[in-house]
Amino acid sequence: MRIKSYALLFLKFVKRYAKVMWLLLALFPSKSYAAVFSLDIVSTLTGIQSVLAHLGPVLSAVLFIVAGIFYAIGQLFPATKRANFHATAIDILVGAIIVAVLSVASNGLALASTHLLTNITNSSV
Repeated sequence: MRIKSYALLFLKFVKRYAKVMWLLLALFPSKSYAAVFSLDIVSTLTGIQSVLAHLGPVLSAVLFIVAGIFYAIGQLFPATKRANFHATAIDILVGAIIVAVLSVASNGLALASTHLLTNITNSSV
């Protein structure tokens, strides 16, 4: 029984750090930081911006659909449960709107931050 708990503890440890590793691989797919470490902020921000620009509209659409599902499910329950489902649907809807706005504004924000970082690195070198 004790061996089983150690195995479960080890499995949880591996799962936790595997998620972090997959996230790092998703954010930095084109660079190998193990061989040479270089701090290239502009290209890193550009990579993150392109990932978010592609995922943002899809995530926003999925959140709109999930909010509609929560609202529809709330109609099936009594008033107390209905209020909980409607509040959750509104929260998800606000999140979807924020993601949509950030997705639209991401190009402008990325361009502004790239100009700022380029000016800072050029003047400090």
